[in-house]
Amino acid sequence: MSAPLIVSIPHSLGRDEAVRRLKTGLSRAAANVPVMSVEEERWDGNRMSFRVRALGQVAAGHVDVEDSHVRLEVTLPWLLQRFAEVAQAAIQKSGQLLLTKP
Repeated sequence: MSAPLIVSIPHSLGRDEAVRRLKTGLSRAAANVPVMSVEEERWDGNRMSFRVRALGQVAAGHVDVEDSHVRLEVTLPWLLQRFAEVAQAAIQKSGQLLLTKP
């Protein structure tokens, strides 16, 4: 089994506002990536579990929203692991935009 990809994104919104923004963020982010689609998104309190499909591969993970940061952990299948650095940078950038713009 591969090591998970972990991204931590600091924010100053507080937990409730960060959750509110993220509830619409995953689907919007996926809409901007033509090779990716969201297959499942489930919220339980401040944790979102998700499953996405990209390039015919499925990746699953979760997002934990805290008062000062968001932590995303996703396990990538072997084919998508080749794009882990690019994915990490894209997640970091998209997350920062979502959690900092008014």
